[in-house]
Amino acid sequence: MHKSIHTAAAFAALTAVILSLGLVSCSKNISPSQTRPVLGTVCTVQLFEYGKQKYYDTLFECLEQIEAHMSMNIPSSDIARINAASGEQKIAVHEDTFKVIRRALDIAQLSDGAFNPASGALVKLWNIGSDAPHLPSQEEIEGALALCDWRSVVLSEDGEEKSVYLPVKGTALDLGGIAKGFAADELAALIKKLKIPRAIIDLGGNIYAVGEKKGKEAWKVGIKNPFDSAAAPVIALSVKDVSVVTSGVYERFFVYEGRLFHHLLDCKTGYPADNGLMSVTIVNESSMDADALATAVFVMGKERGMDLLRRINTQGLCIDTEKTIDATDSIKTQALLLNEEFSIR
Repeated sequence: MHKSIHTAAAFAALTAVILSLGLVSCSKNISPSQTRPVLGTVCTVQLFEYGKQKYYDTLFECLEQIEAHMSMNIPSSDIARINAASGEQKIAVHEDTFKVIRRALDIAQLSDGAFNPASGALVKLWNIGSDAPHLPSQEEIEGALALCDWRSVVLSEDGEEKSVYLPVKGTALDLGGIAKGFAADELAALIKKLKIPRAIIDLGGNIYAVGEKKGKEAWKVGIKNPFDSAAAPVIALSVKDVSVVTSGVYERFFVYEGRLFHHLLDCKTGYPADNGLMSVTIVNESSMDADALATAVFVMGKERGMDLLRRINTQGLCIDTEKTIDATDSIKTQALLLNEEFSIR
């Protein structure tokens, strides 16, 4: 089996990330940007204000602190300690970790588990995005699914102390679908606190357009063609002071015997979601919500997912295997279609 597997990751190179997300700027005087590996991906921050480059270290230190609390792969992190103590004891955590887990559980409730922060056992089983992905047996999948009950997660507060407990041994939290969004929100808030009027944050595809371009123009963010990572964006969105987050089949996957297995797992079946969607994009002031909702809508499928977005008054779009783009009303009125092979409805 090993020789038949090929892997791909969207964050393999900064250039691929920037081009595939299609950030469009007409400015001829682009400020220097900085790129560093953090949060398990390639993160880029660009400050469109000369003389502010001294703040880059401060901004990336913020990201590193969040990673130190929320990474599954750092043994001393809150998440790793919570998972290691599953079935045994509650773990006191940083207030940021508690905040993200609580919001993750809110969105799990909202999406009927389509977004599942307790999917760590299933994520680890498939190991998609690593150098050694695994195609599990049905027995293995059923065993992992028994450990993915997000409703079992217990949050508790005692004064200023905040704790998390996983009562079922082997249950594991995975905040990979929401932590980058939280980090983008924190970075955007810090940039504004530092009185930097405009910036672009790109955390491995989680875009936050801070402020607006000079002249009060909107930023133009292009949405990647999910069928061809080298192609130009298929649609451009005009945004100001919001986050744009896309989840798609092209981000992390492996191919086995001609079949693609992507990383967006459905915890009802244990397999990658298979509902005719190629990508989902969410536009929201909260990047944390946009991050989790992009996954939730993808797993729910186009009809249920778009219904959810309309119900909670959130903007987004879905691209399906027929190259049809379903979008919420405000996106339809301002989006610019860039590829005639696609249609918006």
